[in-house]
Amino acid sequence: MKLEDVKKTIREIPDYPIKGILFYDLTTALKNHSALCAISGELKRRYENKGVTKVVGIEARGFITGSILAYELGAGFVPVRKPGKLPADTISKSYAKEYGTDTIEIHRDAITEDDVVVIHDDLLATGGTMAAAYELVKSMNPKKIYVSSIVELSGLNGRAAFADDVEVDSLLQY
Repeated sequence: MKLEDVKKTIREIPDYPIKGILFYDLTTALKNHSALCAISGELKRRYENKGVTKVVGIEARGFITGSILAYELGAGFVPVRKPGKLPADTISKSYAKEYGTDTIEIHRDAITEDDVVVIHDDLLATGGTMAAAYELVKSMNPKKIYVSSIVELSGLNGRAAFADDVEVDSLLQY
């Protein structure tokens, strides 16, 4: 399956989670074996020669393909979660979303200065969640950070949340 065909497997849900939001439900792509293989294969292709040592997946859908990417790259997987979900010492970051505010956390010892990191989530919209994850990871001083998503809602300009020197990549654009 080609990436453009993966778009056909993504369900659009109007007015979710609140009125006025068009939600792109990637669970319909993830349950389709051919679509999941296309997503996984393309993610691996884009990062396999970059020396990645850790993939940071954002709760919850970023855990799915982020774990697959980490496995395919021979890298470790690090979860970024909502407050109170990680058992050891954490650092946190609050941020604005298109429909409210939220906070995320990462284990304080998850990333080292020797790491090359891909921060991965299913969707890049306004950039709030990804930028917050980026700031958390950046505070740990890794060698390099990449930002990756499956879908990007280009009209919401989430890339603007990052400095020009940050490599932001998405498989599909809407």
